[in-house]
Amino acid sequence: MTARAAAATKKPAAKPKPKQSPRPRLSKDEIAEIFARFHRIEPDPKGELESVNVFTLLVAVVLSAQATDAGVNKATRALFKVAETPEKMAALGEEGLIAHIKTIGLFRNKAKNVIALSRKLIEEHGGQVPADRDVLETLPGVGRKTANVVMNMAFGQPTMAVDTHVFRIANRIGLAKSKTPLDTEKQLMKVIPPEHGIPAHHWLILHGRYVCKARKPECWRCPIADLCRFTEKTPPPRG
Repeated sequence: MTARAAAATKKPAAKPKPKQSPRPRLSKDEIAEIFARFHRIEPDPKGELESVNVFTLLVAVVLSAQATDAGVNKATRALFKVAETPEKMAALGEEGLIAHIKTIGLFRNKAKNVIALSRKLIEEHGGQVPADRDVLETLPGVGRKTANVVMNMAFGQPTMAVDTHVFRIANRIGLAKSKTPLDTEKQLMKVIPPEHGIPAHHWLILHGRYVCKARKPECWRCPIADLCRFTEKTPPPRG
């Protein structure tokens, strides 16, 4: 084949795809408006885990890892009637606790952690849950997210518990641009208006759970759709 013939049969080079321009960052005013709207819709948001005191809240959050709040609540209603203090929880022992929480995923490891943290609270903290995030993180089964939830809900501190919902929607909406939960937490704490620091994590969790869903966000009924930086808005269902 001659060079001319080869050139004639050669496919034309594909045109390079135009580079997508980066999404503009949310302005301070837009962020303020997002949380103002959340506040108008639900001025006093509540967590969905059930508890009767600070200790049972801590236990419920530990049990909720990789489980639904509804599933945890179903198991803990009976549990917290008989073991609402570290002393009573420790007295149950692992097997006694397992009998109550065996419907929850990873129940054996969670039972081990709950009994261990109950004993540590008794031995080192007089049976009281410490109002200190760093100290909370020394308890068995308690990570940063769990500690943040307890500090926020029990002690009224403006913390941000970054679960899968918060991580997803913070980066989808444009409130953060990060690859890790810790970076997302730090970025959110910088931009959330101080007056909304305490309820903000509830708003984001509930928004991610019921509106800005993972696979198919319901953009057509989203109260912040006009501000959100998510470009692939989903249309309303037909019919």
